[in-house]
Amino acid sequence: MSIVPDMRQPEALWAHMRHTLAFYAPRVMDATGGCFQFFKDDGTVYDRRTRHLVSSTRFVFNHALAWRWFGASTADVAHALAFVNEAHAQPQGGYAWVLDWHDGKAQVTDGTNHCYGLAFVLLANAHAAEAGVAGAKQGIAATFELMEQRFWEAAHGLYADEATPDWQLGSYRGQNANMHACEAMLAAHATTGDARYLDRALTLATSIAQRQAALADGLVWEHYNSDWTPDWDYNRDDKTNIFRPWGFQTGHLTEWAKLLLMLERRLGTAAPDWLVPTAKHFFDTAMKHGWDATHGGLVYGFAPGDSWSPPPASTQSSPRGGHVGLGSGPAPDMEVCDADKYFWVQAESLAAAAWLAVRTGDDTYWQWYDRLWAYAWQHFVDHQHGAWYRILAPDNRKVTDEKSPAGKTDYHTMGACQDVLAALGVPAPAR
Repeated sequence: MSIVPDMRQPEALWAHMRHTLAFYAPRVMDATGGCFQFFKDDGTVYDRRTRHLVSSTRFVFNHALAWRWFGASTADVAHALAFVNEAHAQPQGGYAWVLDWHDGKAQVTDGTNHCYGLAFVLLANAHAAEAGVAGAKQGIAATFELMEQRFWEAAHGLYADEATPDWQLGSYRGQNANMHACEAMLAAHATTGDARYLDRALTLATSIAQRQAALADGLVWEHYNSDWTPDWDYNRDDKTNIFRPWGFQTGHLTEWAKLLLMLERRLGTAAPDWLVPTAKHFFDTAMKHGWDATHGGLVYGFAPGDSWSPPPASTQSSPRGGHVGLGSGPAPDMEVCDADKYFWVQAESLAAAAWLAVRTGDDTYWQWYDRLWAYAWQHFVDHQHGAWYRILAPDNRKVTDEKSPAGKTDYHTMGACQDVLAALGVPAPAR
């Protein structure tokens, strides 16, 4: 293993992004459309046909990042976005979740409409628009309107989660789609300056990080019923759904911490006073219960112990209500419920640590930043081939040679580097 560079320095972050991009660059583009999405550790493409909306949109982000920092071609951004718009987009107005792409033609294998997917369509358009891709700015507005029309629930200040191809809403509600919608709204505002995106980001953050968190002792629970009351048992015994895991998610707590601080910076003097203390609470709790003191790294999830019961639903407040406190019941006796180590959890957490360190001036957060990088550098970064491994066992053993299956494009890892640069106030080169 090479010595860990000083990852507080922009040059080290740029070098790591380049190293990761180099893993994908020679093999990711499919000349017939879009990007390949299944890679072994050495870069071998092991499935050339399956295309998942999450990967298709995240590759737009990756190529936009390569353009922003290193002057890569905007043609690659346009190529990736065109696949989203021409292959995933459906006549009913939605975007197919999974496609079989063969001989330049798409066959829908899962036509479910997911708000999570639309959040990434919005994010992709926002970053493509910044790169000057034709039609992307219009794509921002069109995707936002689609989300508002099909998923927005004004009474709750949140988006519903999924619908059939003909737009029949399902009963499941989840925070994950709303978290990434908040991320996408911040990107849309950064690109367009349109206040409605920033306002929507604040509403989403308030609804999840304040009102809904009050139902889970000041933390973020993942799953809800159609009336946004917590569903404490959804996927309790199913670890296969990577987008809807059970328990308190270490990485989602830190990801929200990062987003709350980004939101505060973007709001400026209009920012509510609960954003920073809530971000600290989420991050500190994630480190307390998620850090593996034996093997290092952050576990995937932890859950209330048998001694904890959730606070009553009467603690709810309005979507734009005030600060509800950092807990409305007894402190939960947390237990690790999934001790596996996931790449994105480490990446989002180090980005959050940097934002907290810069915002608060507390060196404890820089210590967490350095600790997380040291762990990831030793166990997750593939120094030979590039990119990060996706998942490790609790003791950091490798469990698969599938480095990047559908859903993983290293958007989290390169995005974390970009987020740290943003926290430090490093501007992208003028283009």
